Amino acid sequence: MNTTNIDFKKMNGLIPTIIQDSKTNEVYMLGFMNKVSLQKTIKTGDVYFWSRSRNIL
Repeated sequence: MNTTNIDFKKMNGLIPTIIQDSKTNEVYMLGFMNKVSLQKTIKTGDVYFWSRSRNIL
């Protein structure tokens, strides 16, 4: 996955991220990722979000 075009400078370093079923297109949730959570998601295959209220992954 090429992440070089993602602009983390907006929204205090966060990007909106949608989790969606690939077969039914049902949207499960909208969360936010920072650069670290996106990299960890790509590396592990598990989804990591950034908690805006707790300021942690």
